[in-house]
Amino acid sequence: QVQLVESGGGSVQRVGSLRLSCSGDSNMYCFAWFRQVPGKGREGVASFGVGGRPFYGDFVQGRFTASRNYVKRTLDLQMDNLTREDTGMYYCAASSTVCRVHTDDGYTSWGQGTQVTVSS
Repeated sequence: QVQLVESGGGSVQRVGSLRLSCSGDSNMYCFAWFRQVPGKGREGVASFGVGGRPFYGDFVQGRFTASRNYVKRTLDLQMDNLTREDTGMYYCAASSTVCRVHTDDGYTSWGQGTQVTVSS
């Protein structure tokens, strides 16, 4: 288990940008971002395993960039060209065993979430 704290959410206009940051009190094999948007279940945004590269949800389509810093124990998510459909609660998650982006199975640590609101 790891304690996770998210920051960087807020309100932005359509096609604007936000940068989310997830900070852990220790490193885990995988850090990831998931989101809960209105009318949908939780969906994976990005996952990043140790020594690997980020994987993204299909809806990202090149708009988001995840970066991991092992010294700071952070996973940042740069989100550009935001749309109203990106509005939701964004959660950081961590796992010692899996690093899938298309399911939240196996993620055992979760942050409290940070709200992202995109207006037209």
